[in-house]
Amino acid sequence: MLGRVRSAVAQLVGALGPAPGAQPPRDSPPGPGPGPGPAGGAFCRPAFLQLTSEELQRADDHAGRAVQSPRESRRLPWSTGYAEVINAGKSQHNEDQACCEVVVVGRRCSPQRGSLAPQESAVEAEEGRTELGFHYWGLFDGHAGSGAAVLASRLLHCHIRDQLRDLVDILQDSSPPPICLQSDWRVLPAERGQAPLSEKEVELPNDALPRFHLEKAVSHESLVIGAIENAFRRMDKEMEWEQTTQLVAGGCCALAAVYLLGKFYVANAGDSRAIIIRNGEIIPMSREFTPETERQRLQLLGFLRPELLGNEFTHLEFPRRIQHKELGKKMLYRDQNMNGWAYKRIVEDDLKFPLIYGEGKKARVMATIGVTRGLGDHDLKVYNSNIHIKPFLSCVPEVRVYDLTQYEHCPDDVLVLGTDGLWDVTSDREVANVVTEVLMDYEPNDPCRYTVAAHELVVRSRGVLKERGWRLANNKLGSGDDISVFVIPLGGPGNYT
Repeated sequence: MLGRVRSAVAQLVGALGPAPGAQPPRDSPPGPGPGPGPAGGAFCRPAFLQLTSEELQRADDHAGRAVQSPRESRRLPWSTGYAEVINAGKSQHNEDQACCEVVVVGRRCSPQRGSLAPQESAVEAEEGRTELGFHYWGLFDGHAGSGAAVLASRLLHCHIRDQLRDLVDILQDSSPPPICLQSDWRVLPAERGQAPLSEKEVELPNDALPRFHLEKAVSHESLVIGAIENAFRRMDKEMEWEQTTQLVAGGCCALAAVYLLGKFYVANAGDSRAIIIRNGEIIPMSREFTPETERQRLQLLGFLRPELLGNEFTHLEFPRRIQHKELGKKMLYRDQNMNGWAYKRIVEDDLKFPLIYGEGKKARVMATIGVTRGLGDHDLKVYNSNIHIKPFLSCVPEVRVYDLTQYEHCPDDVLVLGTDGLWDVTSDREVANVVTEVLMDYEPNDPCRYTVAAHELVVRSRGVLKERGWRLANNKLGSGDDISVFVIPLGGPGNYT
C-alpha cells in the first residue's frame, strides 16, 4: 500500500487533475436541465455569455486565453460584472462554471414527493399564489472533469427555490416562525415503521403532551440559512445519482450568493472566496475549506471512524514522513484535539501514511484531493485502492449573512465572488485596489463599470504571456488555473430592481 500511496503522491500532489497519461474523465449530459449538456466532453460556457460558435472556439484556446465577458446589451441583473478565462493547459477544458438568475418562489400548496424536476420553470404561474423572489449568483470550480460543475450551475438554484417554498408565508410575516408547520396529510403509524394502532389504543391529543417552558429562538435568517444548507445536500444527493447512472465524473467547489429580503446570504463549500468592498474596507464573506483549514474535523472523523482509513492511513499529523528506523524515538505530532504540537514515542501504527499530506496549496486528503468541501466526488477513491474519500468531504456550505439595510452603500461598494484561480495570485487588498481603480474611471451610473472591473481582475491575475509563461506585472508567475469572477454592486441607482 505504501508504494501505491507514494505513486499517488508523485502524480497527484502537484495538481487536482488526473495523472499524466491517464484517460481523462468523460463528461456526460448533466440530467434534464435546461439546454443541451456537454456530451462526450464537449465544451460549454455559461448561457448568459451568449457566445457564438466562433467565440466558443476562441474561449477554449489554452494558448491565447482570451477573457470572456457578457455583451453590454445583455447585462446581468443589478448590472453585475462577470469575466472568465480558461486555464493554461492544466485541464482539457475550462472546468469553472457560472450561473446568474432571478428566481421566483411560489408557496408550496401541497406536499411534493420525489426528486426535483429540473425542467420545471422558475415561476409556476398559479392565480392567487403568494410569491417570493430572490437574486442568485453561483460559481462552480470543477475538478476531474466539468460534468459536476455544469450540473450544479444548472440545478442548485432550483434546489434553493424548492427549499424556500415552505418559508414563503413565514418570511413575509414579521412574527416569530412557528415551531411546527401544520400539514394537510398525516403519516400513519405503519408508514413510520410501527404497527397500526389497535381499536383499544388511542393517540394522545396534543394538549396532553408535556410542554417545555424553554424554547429556542429561531430567526427568519436562520431559516434561510437552513434552506440553503439543505439545498446543497439535495444537490449533492442528485449528483450522486447522476454519477451512478450517467457517469458524470468528478466534483466541484461551490460558491453561491443569494439576495433575499434585503440580505445577502453567501454560501461557500470549497476554496473559492467572496469579499465585500465597502468604502475601501474589506469584509470577508467566506473562508477556504482545505485540508489545512479543516484538519481537526478530518482527524476527528478518522479517529472516530478508523475503518474509513482502510488500515492504511493514520489520523495523526507529523511534521514529516516517519521512517521505520525511527520506531521508539520521540517525534512531534498533533491530533484532532490539538492546535499546538507535542512529542510522542513512535509506534508501528505511526508508520502509516498520514490522512493529511503536504503543506499549503499542495496539502491533500489521503494524497488525492486538495479541497474538503464541495459537491460530487462520490466515486473518488485513493489511487489504486478501494478506500473511498467522500466520507471526509462535506457538501454542507458555510453561510455568512450581510444585511444591506444596515448601511448606506455608494455605487463603488461591491461584492466580489471568485474561484481560486483569482485568489491564488491576488490578495484581498489587491482585488480591492483594482476594483476601486477601475470604478473611479467610470461614471457612477455607467452599468458597464462592473464588467470592466471583473475583466480587469481576470486579466491581472492571468498575467501576460512571456517566454517563461504567463507573468504578472511584478514578473511573478500568473494564475495558470481557470479564473471566474462576479462583481456585484451593492448600491447606486437601479441596482435593486
